[in-house]
Amino acid sequence: MALQRGHRFPVEFGEAFPRGLVLVGEIEPDLEYQSQEERARGKEQRQLMDEVTGLRQWRATVTDPDEQKAKRASFEVIFTAEVQPAPLPDEVLPGMRPVELVGLTASPKVMGQGEFKFLGYEYRATGVKAPGSGEAPRPAGRSEGSAQEPVKAGEKKVG
Repeated sequence: MALQRGHRFPVEFGEAFPRGLVLVGEIEPDLEYQSQEERARGKEQRQLMDEVTGLRQWRATVTDPDEQKAKRASFEVIFTAEVQPAPLPDEVLPGMRPVELVGLTASPKVMGQGEFKFLGYEYRATGVKAPGSGEAPRPAGRSEGSAQEPVKAGEKKVG
């Protein structure tokens, strides 16, 4: 049987990122695109759901210190989890934390524009943990919304 389009290859974190990754900022809900017209009408943004797992999608920007080309060193990782993954609070610089991705998969993807296209990868994970630790992954941090209703921009449940 041939591989289907969009197949996600499981990858060991240390194999993909031998020097680790640094999380820049926070892990945020991955919201659907909204045109200016839709925003002007007050249409609420909805959080994207993963087509394969049916779980909510979250996005975070990471930096790979092993990447030689500056333009490719920072990229987004998509997290699939019912609740927002919460990184450990150990910041090395304000807003920057070393992390290890749990449940890492890679999908080949054509990136770039025009004559500057190249083969890259879309990375997905199910959670984060402290690098090199034997501790359990931290897939859940703050619960965002109910299981049936995706999170809307600006909403947070307390509790």
